[in-house]
Amino acid sequence: MNVITPTTAQELAHAEHHHESPTPIGFWIYLMSDCIIFGCLFATYAVLGNNFAGGPGPKDLFEPGFVAWETALLLISSVTFGLGMLRASAADLTGTIRWLIVTGLFGAGFIAMEVYEFRHLLHIGAGPDRSGFLSAFYALVGTHGLHVTFGLIWLIVLTIQLKIHGLREENMRRLSTLSMFWHFLDLVWIGVFSFVYLVRLV
Repeated sequence: MNVITPTTAQELAHAEHHHESPTPIGFWIYLMSDCIIFGCLFATYAVLGNNFAGGPGPKDLFEPGFVAWETALLLISSVTFGLGMLRASAADLTGTIRWLIVTGLFGAGFIAMEVYEFRHLLHIGAGPDRSGFLSAFYALVGTHGLHVTFGLIWLIVLTIQLKIHGLREENMRRLSTLSMFWHFLDLVWIGVFSFVYLVRLV
């Protein structure tokens, strides 16, 4: 007869606690659902992107230089996040937090430029109700912007958790999950930049 002693029970609880988390699998499922959402938005833009209803088109509204800087901010934030992950792998808490803050600043700059762009378009009468093209544009770019905003909130919360609890196993898993999300948003934006801005401005 096997008797479970307190020490054995603690070891079992410890092993169960450190069992591989289902978080990565669940998050991959979430990312796949996000791919479907963005796929639908891209398809909508492909269908409505030429329906200007006698109003302004991409060449009348978009500024290549402005969008290039906006894109650079988000892509650089992906690099700085990667540097933060390297510091986390090296157990450098201070370096990790420093690079996460830099990432957040670049991400916030991206959102600030996007908000400025939307306000400018609304000011000149190019709102989402002006044409099918603009409705699809606001839906696609706005949805991506909301995702980046959520990512920034997540980044702030995680940075606070790192300051309080350090690079423990749970925080490393959360950091890895946020890294997947952030790089995913960069990939989506490359699609937006290429399909919405670059192709229509050439």
